[in-house]
Amino acid sequence: MSIQRLRLKNFRNLQDVDFHPTPGLNFLIGKNGSGKTSLLEAIYLLSLVRSFRSKKLKNLINHSTSSFTVFANFVDTEGQVYPLGVQRQEFSDETEILLRGQRPGSIAELTAQLPVQLINPDAFRLLEGGPKDRRQFIDWGVFHVEPSFIFVWQRFQRALKQRNSLLRRGRMDPLQLQLWEKEIALYGEEVTTYREGYLEELRPIFAHLLARLSDIQDFRLSFQRGWDKNLPLLDNLRAGREKDLDQGFTQSGPQRADLRVTIEGRAAIEVLSRGQQKLVVSALKLAQGELLAKKTGKRCIYLIDDLPAELDEEHRQVFCKVLEEQASQVFITSVDEAALKVDWKEPEQNLWFHVEQGQIRPLS
Repeated sequence: MSIQRLRLKNFRNLQDVDFHPTPGLNFLIGKNGSGKTSLLEAIYLLSLVRSFRSKKLKNLINHSTSSFTVFANFVDTEGQVYPLGVQRQEFSDETEILLRGQRPGSIAELTAQLPVQLINPDAFRLLEGGPKDRRQFIDWGVFHVEPSFIFVWQRFQRALKQRNSLLRRGRMDPLQLQLWEKEIALYGEEVTTYREGYLEELRPIFAHLLARLSDIQDFRLSFQRGWDKNLPLLDNLRAGREKDLDQGFTQSGPQRADLRVTIEGRAAIEVLSRGQQKLVVSALKLAQGELLAKKTGKRCIYLIDDLPAELDEEHRQVFCKVLEEQASQVFITSVDEAALKVDWKEPEQNLWFHVEQGQIRPLS
């Protein structure tokens, strides 16, 4: 999966961009505020129809206009080219999306077509953020390799919402609670099975990549399912009814799951330097890409904002080599061109671009 052409109109400071990247490594060099991260943001938007910098899509519209358009031609695993476009008007609450000339049935359909991995300062939340960030990490991976996962996950979320609604209203109708608890238990156990199976496959790939990127030892990824592992989920829900009623929400289940990232039993965030944290997070993201390719034949697009940040020259060299071996389309930003002039295996396959005041031009 790769972008053949990217066309942007009035997207932040990128007012009129016609960008033709290589299916391999693309380097975006420019000063802060030139538009490098905005280009990554536009690609991310095409996959998830949301921004990693703003909660409101209206904020992505250039201040001098009333709408933005992001259009791309993609090449799929079979070599077929298809168009994808996203447009947003300032005075509309709807985002217009066209995939192959038609509106997709759901955002999930769109995301499945275009898997994107983002490595930026926000990615540190995998280590320093809350359990929700790590659940999203796991579920992204499961979603892309297990087609039936989205159905099970949605059914679980629906049942959980209904039970929480009853709890907030203070209603303890035994029949209704029994109905939704059975649904939560049925689909919740299945969600957990998917997650555990995915992590079993991810761990050895992650361990191999981390060993290449760093010398960190005794690293462990341990999954916490979100309820007492010695009891079925349904029994946990029934036993916790009174406490849940007091709190107004369901306190046990897959919605409380977490991925513990530890070194010698201590939280990684407490032990590692900032540079080491970046390598761990990058290994996790790259491992997901490798597992995706292994299971489906698809390759995700990597968006890496300010790759040199936090890394010394030695680790930067190794990181770049690992990236090149992914055989994926990669977009890398940096303010310093020299920091990315490493010993690339096939430098002639890479493209370098200069970004300045919202304009993107090839570097000679």
